[in-house]
Amino acid sequence: MRNAAVISFFALLLIGCRPSAAPISVSNQPISINDVQQTNVPLPPSKPLAEMTWNFEDDRVQTLGSLSGKAVILDFWATFCPPCIEEIPHLNLLAARYGSELVIVGLHVGGEDDRPQIPDFISDTKMAYPFAFPEEELTRFIFAENSAIPQTLVIDRSGKIVKKFVGFNPRIAGEIEAAVELALAAK
Repeated sequence: MRNAAVISFFALLLIGCRPSAAPISVSNQPISINDVQQTNVPLPPSKPLAEMTWNFEDDRVQTLGSLSGKAVILDFWATFCPPCIEEIPHLNLLAARYGSELVIVGLHVGGEDDRPQIPDFISDTKMAYPFAFPEEELTRFIFAENSAIPQTLVIDRSGKIVKKFVGFNPRIAGEIEAAVELALAAK
């Protein structure tokens, strides 16, 4: 009788000790654990990537959606960033190689203090593609997990992200070229 009770106890224990279901996201509110906000967890974007904007110096506004049908590189940089300076000649080569099939926009994220240096920076680096200033939501989305610059986003013809790169070196240069090829091949 005692053995039957022990066996029943362990059987009930095994039945009751199953792993719990995986957590699921039920809102776009910041994550909290025991009602303590977790500030290091990125929020999802507040709007689709295609609707995110950047402003050119002449106050023109452009969205990613307006570039549908073209491969796009969004390059986030600042004048005080050595890898950003190293990346610009490579992006100039890509712009020359692919012409109107590839749109490159340099998005300045150096802040207000860095803006006066932009004209000299453009001249010194011979940046051959337009630069603009990203809206706050686009900047938050891109830098949600890593704040290093440059960050380079390659987007295909349908507006889908092919790959995001952080930093720049010869290996990343090759990976950017491969991602551009994929972006151009997408229909």
